[in-house]
Amino acid sequence: MFKGAHEARAFATRIRHLPERASGVDVVVCPPFVSLQATLQGLGEGGLVRVYAQSVHWELDGAFTGEVSAPMLLELGVKGAIVGHSERRQLFGETDETVRRRAEAALEAGLAVIACVGETDAERERGETEAVLARQVAAVPRHERLVIAYEPVWAIGTGRTATPEMAQDAHAFVKSLHAAPVLYGGSVKPENARVLLGQPDVDGALVGGASLDPVSFEAICLAGAEAAAA
Repeated sequence: MFKGAHEARAFATRIRHLPERASGVDVVVCPPFVSLQATLQGLGEGGLVRVYAQSVHWELDGAFTGEVSAPMLLELGVKGAIVGHSERRQLFGETDETVRRRAEAALEAGLAVIACVGETDAERERGETEAVLARQVAAVPRHERLVIAYEPVWAIGTGRTATPEMAQDAHAFVKSLHAAPVLYGGSVKPENARVLLGQPDVDGALVGGASLDPVSFEAICLAGAEAAAA
């Protein structure tokens, strides 16, 4: 919940040519609903940076106050949506079932989807990481426009980051269950992006706080370009 329309437009203007400098990297930004249109305006017509929403409802319309549907997003020019982010699961009651419904509706409507999975600190301590990931991944549909993001909940906004080996192990496990590309999310920043993105089964990053500054975000994208070229 950062960047209203004015800030989002200025941010988008600064990064509109970023894909030209980060060759081989797909660049996506996911602003709040109220800033989607301003972000699209800042990126300009035919921009290479794609805009996704932070969530999407499973119904086309109806009595669902506070929600936004896939057709509404598509009408704006939005290309995709995140579903099941750990904060949505932890703070707003998102479940595997609602994640499935949101993902299926978005994909059917023509949006791309980033579906998030990941274990809590307590679940990792109990040795339940693979069981949790298996349950969450099983709820995610299979589709060419779907990407999975592994975001260990204990690493979100805490400054703690999975070691490259931990990230690689989790990504390899997710890929054994699902054919989608898998992003790593969890305190990704310029200082650790290169080694994380260099892991064989890490296909990209779902960047949180470090994406709020365009210089930091560009550094991460450039690290992704280096990893893609290696």
